[in-house]
Amino acid sequence: AQVDPVVLFDAPVQKKVTDRATDIEKTIKREVVKCQTLIIWTDCDREGENIGYEIINLCRPLKTGLKIYRARFSEITYDSAVRALSNLTQPDERVSAAVDVRQELDLRIGAAFTRFQTLRLHRLFGFDSKQIISYGSCQFPTLGFIVERYLQRENFIREPFWKITVEHQTDNNEFCEFTWERNRLFEHQPCLMIYDMIMDEPLARVMDIKSKNKSKWRPTALDTVEMEKLASRKLRMTGKKTMDIAEKLYMKGLISYPRTETNIFPSEINLNPLVQNQISDQRWGTFAQRVLNDGPRPRNGKNTDKAHPPIHPIRYPDGQLTDEENKLYELIVRHFLACVSKDAQGDETTIKINIANENFHASGLIIRERNYLDVYIYDKWSEKELPHYELNQTFYPTKIEMIQGETSPPQLLTEADLIALMEKHGIGTDATHAEHIAKIQERLYTKMNSDRRFEPEKLGLGLCEGYDKMGHALSKPYLRAELENQLKAVCEGRANPAG
Repeated sequence: AQVDPVVLFDAPVQKKVTDRATDIEKTIKREVVKCQTLIIWTDCDREGENIGYEIINLCRPLKTGLKIYRARFSEITYDSAVRALSNLTQPDERVSAAVDVRQELDLRIGAAFTRFQTLRLHRLFGFDSKQIISYGSCQFPTLGFIVERYLQRENFIREPFWKITVEHQTDNNEFCEFTWERNRLFEHQPCLMIYDMIMDEPLARVMDIKSKNKSKWRPTALDTVEMEKLASRKLRMTGKKTMDIAEKLYMKGLISYPRTETNIFPSEINLNPLVQNQISDQRWGTFAQRVLNDGPRPRNGKNTDKAHPPIHPIRYPDGQLTDEENKLYELIVRHFLACVSKDAQGDETTIKINIANENFHASGLIIRERNYLDVYIYDKWSEKELPHYELNQTFYPTKIEMIQGETSPPQLLTEADLIALMEKHGIGTDATHAEHIAKIQERLYTKMNSDRRFEPEKLGLGLCEGYDKMGHALSKPYLRAELENQLKAVCEGRANPAG
């Protein structure tokens, strides 16, 4: 309480080894003096590069002429270790410097602003003295997305609309429902006039019948953001839980490195052994054999971080997994097998009819080849068979109705929606999205309701609205996105970390 928050903006930053890591520090110091070469084997991301330089800065003063190399790897396997040792590189100081910049900015801004905000609001509103009302340059924009969607929903004004539906039951008792090409009208009288004209001359004529091949694309290779979204939607896991479990699977050597922005399989990865590992499983082994017979052909995306491949299974479990570990491993395996198989194929038929100069249409689908759908239980593609119609055929519909409805407000955000927005606006990284979402719940800024959608708490809503009314766009994504762009420039050598 004696420290002015403003002082924290300029206070010197000190880095020190934590008490629980002192034994590790002693071991590294003891061993390095016996060595001629130091190889950094930390994770191959920004944070891993920064930890590597902490080790380098600890060792370099203790050993003159120490040779230092960086091992680049993405999975904990013998082959991966051999490849890394055969292709040692130099550690990248620019990437480490970018992490130092981010850490210092987050520390200074977070510590100073959190202290100011906490002390101020404690005095004004008498919060529990133990409650920290934190500010983080990623936390607040994340909260801002939730508040913005909540206010859109609260302020939404429903509008009435009217539409016309047509149903036909054939002589063979086959049913078909036709959709109005206008979709809907927001004025009652024009819709009623059109409906009356249709009812005066309700004879329908088939104007067009088109059939074409239809493909349902298999999923692209799996990156971290997509894994978090899928686990949230399909397994009802939080992002933090997903990453914790993925880390355990990685440490057991079951999957590749789970923190990656890459959804392109590099050509040097041999996919056949990875598929071969899965053929003994009763759930998807038969499908894996089909993939081997046809040859794995991955559907790649467009992104690569040039550090790690997409998330994929490395080997089949030889021990017991927990229920949650098994669910996530299953999702990763099924996604991988679907990605390297074939798109589903079908035939889509569209029938257009005209009644009193108003157009309606119906669409049907027949699935010819399920392909990836046989293993990817998370996607659905439903068949809808249409009755047989001939061009210029006429018929009287069984039912013609004018239906009233009203527009619906946007849904509150799910965790998958929130992660997608963070990714789109550059808030955090694939490695930190889950942490930021967990933090704003821990701070009582937001909560997840019974439908697993986010609602702002009074404190979170008040903070966002309060700063907005003061003209400070702290809950908007622009500031953090700009910082992420500048950090990327530091990593690529286009910006000076000191500037």
